[in-house]
Amino acid sequence: MSKPVDKRRLAAMIAKEIAQIMRDPSTFLIAFILPLLLLFLFGYALNLDSTHTRIGIAIEDSSAPALSLAGAYQNNPNFEVITARSVQPLKDRMVSGEIRGIVVIPQDFGRGYARGHPPPVQIIADGSMPNTANFTRAYAEGLLSTWMANEAAAKGVDASPPVQLSLRYWYNPSLTSRNFLVPGAIAIVMTMIGTLLTSLVIAREWERGTMEAMMATPMHMAEFLISKIVPYFVLAMASMVLCTLLAVTVFGVPLRGSILALMVIAMAYLMPALGQGLFISAATKNQFVASQVALLTGFLPTFLLSGFMFEISSMPTIIQAITYIVPARYFVPLLQSVFLAGDIWPMIWPNVGIMLLFGAGFFALCIMVTKRSLD
Repeated sequence: MSKPVDKRRLAAMIAKEIAQIMRDPSTFLIAFILPLLLLFLFGYALNLDSTHTRIGIAIEDSSAPALSLAGAYQNNPNFEVITARSVQPLKDRMVSGEIRGIVVIPQDFGRGYARGHPPPVQIIADGSMPNTANFTRAYAEGLLSTWMANEAAAKGVDASPPVQLSLRYWYNPSLTSRNFLVPGAIAIVMTMIGTLLTSLVIAREWERGTMEAMMATPMHMAEFLISKIVPYFVLAMASMVLCTLLAVTVFGVPLRGSILALMVIAMAYLMPALGQGLFISAATKNQFVASQVALLTGFLPTFLLSGFMFEISSMPTIIQAITYIVPARYFVPLLQSVFLAGDIWPMIWPNVGIMLLFGAGFFALCIMVTKRSLD
C-alpha cells in the first residue's frame, strides 16, 4: 500500500525547488527575458506581409498608356519601384537580390492599346523565394487588371466582368501576419519554459550528487515529482500573463476571447510540456543531453509541425500523420482562435482533452523511469 503524501514534506520540497530557481539566474532569463526576445522577433523582425516589395519596371515604350501603367505601379504602396528602359539592367539587379520581380511593358504597348489589343505585359518573379514570387505575381497581375479597368471606365467602356467578387476577410481583416505570429510565439515560449527548463531539474540532482541524499529520505515519489512541477508551472503561467499583456498592448494583437479560455488552454498545454521535460530529465540524467533532447523533441516540432509557421494541410501525408503526436498542434490553433476569433468552446474542449491525455502519458512514463532509479 502506497504511503500518503505528506503535506509538510511536500511544502518543504517545493520551497527547496523555489530556492534553487532563485539561485539560478538562467531560469529567469529563459522565463522572462527569452519571451521578450521571441515576441519582439516574431512581432517585428519576422514579417510575412508582402508590402513594399522591390520590383523593376522595364518601360520599353514611351507612349502615354505605358507611362500611365508604370505610374500605377510606382504609386502603389505594395511596391518599391526601380525603372529602366530595358530588361537587362533589371535582371542584373534581380540576380543580386535588389529586386524581387520585373514588369516588362513591351514596345508598341501604346499603339496596341489604342487599337484595343495591347500586347501582353510580362511579369518576371524571383523563384528562389517562392512565397514572395507568388505575392509579387498576384499583386502585379491584380494591379494590371485594375489599371485596365480604370482606363476602360475613363473611356466610357463597360469593362466589368459578368461576375463580380466581393472579398471579405474574417478574424484578421487587415491580413496582418503579426496577429497570428505573436500567438504562435507564445506557444514557443510555453514550450521552452515547460520542456526545456524542466528537462534539467532531475538531471541536475543526479549531476550534483543530491539525488542519492534525497533517496535516503522518506520522500514519496509523488512528492518528488509534484515539487518539481509546481514551481515551473507557476513560472510558466506568469510568463503567459506577461506574453499576453505584451501581445495586446505592445503589438496590438486583438484578444477577442476571454482570459478564462486563455488560461484553460495554457494550463492544459503545460501538462504535456512539463511531463515531457521531466521524462527527458529522468531518462537522461545529464543536463547537456537533456537540453539537446528537449530542443529536438520540444522546440523543433512546435516550431515546424504545429501549424505555427507552415500549414499542416500543405505538408506530405506522412508528415501530417506525425503532427498528431505533437501536443503543440492542438495548442497553437486554440491560441490563435482565442486571440482572433473568440471563445469557441466546442473546439477548445476536445483539444484540451487531447493535451491532458498527452500529459498523463508523459507523467506515467516519468514515474516509470524515476521509480526504477529510486528503488
